[in-house]
Amino acid sequence: MVSLTFYGGVKEIGGNKILLEDNGTKIFLDFGMSFGKRGKFFEEFLTPRTANGIGDFLAMNLIPDIEGIYRQDLMEHIGRKSNHPEIQGVFLSHAHADHANYVSFLHQEIPIFCGETCKLILDAVEEQSQRTIENEVICFKKRPLYRNDYKKPSIQRKFHTFRTGDKIKIDSVEIEPVHVDHSVPGAYGLVIHTSEGTVVYTGDLRMHGLHSEMTRDFVNRAKKENPIALITEGTRINIDHKDESEQKVYQTSKNQIEKCRNLSIVDFNFKDVDRFSTFYKIAKDVDKKLVISFKHACFLERYATDSKLKTPKISDDDILILKPKRLTGTYIDEDYTDSYIKKRLNYPNIIKAEEITTNPTNYIVVLNFYYFNTLIDLNPKDGVYIHSLSEPFNEEMEISYNRMMNWIDFFNLNFVQSHCSGHICGRDLKELIKEIQPKGLYPIHTEHPGMFGNLNVKTKIVKEGKMYKL
Repeated sequence: MVSLTFYGGVKEIGGNKILLEDNGTKIFLDFGMSFGKRGKFFEEFLTPRTANGIGDFLAMNLIPDIEGIYRQDLMEHIGRKSNHPEIQGVFLSHAHADHANYVSFLHQEIPIFCGETCKLILDAVEEQSQRTIENEVICFKKRPLYRNDYKKPSIQRKFHTFRTGDKIKIDSVEIEPVHVDHSVPGAYGLVIHTSEGTVVYTGDLRMHGLHSEMTRDFVNRAKKENPIALITEGTRINIDHKDESEQKVYQTSKNQIEKCRNLSIVDFNFKDVDRFSTFYKIAKDVDKKLVISFKHACFLERYATDSKLKTPKISDDDILILKPKRLTGTYIDEDYTDSYIKKRLNYPNIIKAEEITTNPTNYIVVLNFYYFNTLIDLNPKDGVYIHSLSEPFNEEMEISYNRMMNWIDFFNLNFVQSHCSGHICGRDLKELIKEIQPKGLYPIHTEHPGMFGNLNVKTKIVKEGKMYKL
């Protein structure tokens, strides 16, 4: 018997956790954080209690209460017995937190399978992130965590990486990863051969990006199998078509930066290699320097190790790294406590905010909202701010967005929205489903599953925790 059980991504965007079972073989397709569920109860200053380990997450249904999948230390911490893991593997479609982050809770003996570039991104995130119980994907420290425990070596997870063309055999199941185009490199759809037939999982994908041919490869591979089930994302099933492309982001942003007579500020997700390449090209085309952070440097260094990405090296003449002030308001090297910064302080292309303010038109500064206090040092009065991210789609994002706009207004910045989504639009998704022609359709990663009901295919509006036999 083959079955699917959905523990996340149900009537929400993200949080995918899909259990596939085939005659005793059990694998998870993604194991991500649900921002929607978490945001119902917690925020920046009201967080799950660290002292309670995994307890708050189980109690508030942020993760499923399933035997035999969680870390031994976490289960014993809350007084529960730890069982030998019953899961043969977790397959990550890509490195976004809503698909990968809650691997942090899983038993260390469960192997994690992901694309080679996905692993590079997860490594970069691990290096520059402060350790929390929700951010221990690559490795973890045993809980409860006492002061002396921080000095002990971390426990490393078992990662296995793949590329398109590989086939991974796990007992009665064989998984073929096929690359897809998304807003992060190293994204894959999965073609899963089971004892009852083929199950296809899209992960997150799009047809309007720079590498739509990769998604086309996936569709062509999937339709050959006449799948018994298609598990598809549906983030934008309600948006039939939108005039968007990476080229449009380039042209709109370039026009605004060329007109700007002061500093240009841009914000985008640095995991998005296409978007980085867009602003890097703009910087070269308008004869400006692209200024990134030390956090961004962690990503760029790892991207450079993947020849297929063709990203510039950190030593490129058109790239500078912004040195942040410390709490004392100084730039003294000895004051930096973050190891990922300290190991890079000898780079020759480091620049300070004061140097930028002397000739602000010479620079494009990549600045994430959570570091907007740096605007005080940069003083970009009457400059331009290009928001190259999705617009807010929930209450918590609206609050942050409004706060961001207060900063924009204070410095009288010209606000420009210039973005290209990482998710397939409704029109393209309907065509994808029609072409693959699955016997059954399971829409997830969407707030509008009912909109899949008129596609002339047997559609299941899934319920969280319910098993569906194939």
